[in-house]
Amino acid sequence: MSAIIYLEGGGDSKELHARCREGFRRLLEGCGLQGRMPRLVACGGRDAAFGDFLFAHRGKVAAFVAMWIDSEDFPADVEATWGHLKARDSWAKPADAHDEQVLFMTTCMETWLVTDRAALREYFGNKLQESALPPLKDLERRKRHDIQDGLAYASRNCLNPYSKGKRSFEVLAKLTPAVLEQYLPSFVRDRRILREKL
Repeated sequence: MSAIIYLEGGGDSKELHARCREGFRRLLEGCGLQGRMPRLVACGGRDAAFGDFLFAHRGKVAAFVAMWIDSEDFPADVEATWGHLKARDSWAKPADAHDEQVLFMTTCMETWLVTDRAALREYFGNKLQESALPPLKDLERRKRHDIQDGLAYASRNCLNPYSKGKRSFEVLAKLTPAVLEQYLPSFVRDRRILREKL
């Protein structure tokens, strides 16, 4: 089965696009999807991912076309992704599209990163101030800026303090999906859908 997923992330540089794809590829391998990999397309911004998704969905370029984007805010119903996008972004659901075609990083990719404390310790080293990270309980309900600022502050004294881009994708590649599933209902949903569709 052919599948393609349009990813939010990677900015405008080819190098960052490659790093974004690699980070997500490693995460999917950790989900047990070796041999069933979709084509991953790093799109840069969220709007670009939506635009690329629309074009591919209308053209039916693959049996399964999806986008993996930040939810930005906590969705009222994790399964009703198009309802969330309509209410938050005024994005209309395309004809014949389904909620399973929208995979959310709730509320942002950094939520995933701060969930896996072992991966953070491995990447940032012993100067990581874990006490500055947000508590693991109800992480997806926290504002994305609080998550991002907490990660930046916790790593401020490290040799490689956190920043979006190269570092975010390097940490992404180290995450353990089973750890994310313990705390993040949206990630549980994403993994379930990918196992069904790929």
